[in-house]
Amino acid sequence: MSYLHGAGNSEAATSLTTPTTSSAGLQVIFGTAPIHLAKDPYKAANTPKLCYSFAECQEALGYSDDFENFTLCQSMDANFRVYNNSPIVLVNVLDPNKAAHTTENAEETVTVTGGMATYTKQYVLLPSLVVKNDATPLAADVDYTAVHDDDGNVTIVLLSTTAKAATALKITSKSIKPSGVTKTDVVGGVNSSTNEETGLEIIRQVYPKFGLVPGLIIAPGWSQDATVAAALQAKVEQLNGCFDLNTILDIPANSDGATVYTDCKQAKEKQGFSTNHGICLWPRVLVGEKKYYFSAMAAAHTVWLDTSNDGVPYESPSNKSLRITGLCLDDGTEVLLDKQQADDVLGANGICTAINVNGLKFWGNNTCAYPSTTDTKDRFWCVRRFFDWDGNNFILTYFQKVDKPENRRLVQDIVDSTNITGSGYVARGYCAGYNMKFLEDENPTTELLAGHLTVHTYMAPFVPTEYIHNIREYDTDALSTIFS
Repeated sequence: MSYLHGAGNSEAATSLTTPTTSSAGLQVIFGTAPIHLAKDPYKAANTPKLCYSFAECQEALGYSDDFENFTLCQSMDANFRVYNNSPIVLVNVLDPNKAAHTTENAEETVTVTGGMATYTKQYVLLPSLVVKNDATPLAADVDYTAVHDDDGNVTIVLLSTTAKAATALKITSKSIKPSGVTKTDVVGGVNSSTNEETGLEIIRQVYPKFGLVPGLIIAPGWSQDATVAAALQAKVEQLNGCFDLNTILDIPANSDGATVYTDCKQAKEKQGFSTNHGICLWPRVLVGEKKYYFSAMAAAHTVWLDTSNDGVPYESPSNKSLRITGLCLDDGTEVLLDKQQADDVLGANGICTAINVNGLKFWGNNTCAYPSTTDTKDRFWCVRRFFDWDGNNFILTYFQKVDKPENRRLVQDIVDSTNITGSGYVARGYCAGYNMKFLEDENPTTELLAGHLTVHTYMAPFVPTEYIHNIREYDTDALSTIFS
């Protein structure tokens, strides 16, 4: 040891822990995509794709305005073109390696004109294209190039001298078949022999792969199915063994669900929508001629609001202007709801919608669990989302303290750090109160000896002001004053 004489410095670890914040609005969206237009269609199935721009979505999964066949595209459009949100995670379940999801196209002769040919098959996977000049195979990018045109056909441009001499081409190919995708593919599972995960099971991979905690899990175009809805509701609690998230579900806007608002309560019950970690919606929405499942637009709308509030999900999306032009059923029939219909029948039964009050507004605060539960933290969606977001933040912040010595200093660090963060929430108007305590009666010796610490947080996120009442009374004194 050196001889000490003079002055010196040393550093100690900061006694307070810097909070780590999760994203309440990170959407993980499941469905089908036009992967024949993707850069690498054979790597686009059952893999989470983190996209920060519309261009990244196109490259990873392709894009089409055909929202019925390619359900993921409505979320791409809603987030990047309507609301300008970023990022989103997309999971395509249409698998080009699965026979049920593809069609083998028989050999077809196509005429060559001016060194070009048009192959009119739809949804063609370009890597599967086999082009021959009579019996001679032509090499892609050497003898020809092939691209999809705006009408969905494949345009073939001949390059080499040998190819240009052809007057006709013999072509075989494989096309994707979106109609072959079923609810079973969306729900997914785990292969017992390979441990490969598919469908909604992919949600488990998002945090380990990207280091981002999902906030919303949706499946527009599929969540109106009771089986898919049940799987979505099962995934929102204890993801990765610790995180809680939310979902948005669609009540079918057709004869299988509800074609009039009075049938929505029965349809909700039939679909089994009961989670306190999400909302359900009716009917569908329009932007011009584009028809979206409401869940796609509502998720984008909710994330936009979170972003406007520095990422804190304390405010309800209700009574905020939706960037839509109308409401409709599956068949395009226009739906017009007034406030009384939206409140007395839909809102009273835990169903959210949209009404026109100086513009179309998102309308409703109740989770699917209402009216079966009236507990504030489980009834109001904004309160539920704040609880889940705050709980995920706690896990992310204090995971680094796991396996530290169980002593008073550790407890004080957790309590003090959390209360400083909570005081900031109160000061910024995110909640009415926030206080963490270490209570002796919640930490018996047996639990402490097992290495288990319990802290107790008291929080009060603001509930939405659902009703403002004005009592009016005739002032007779004012009338008397005039004549006195």
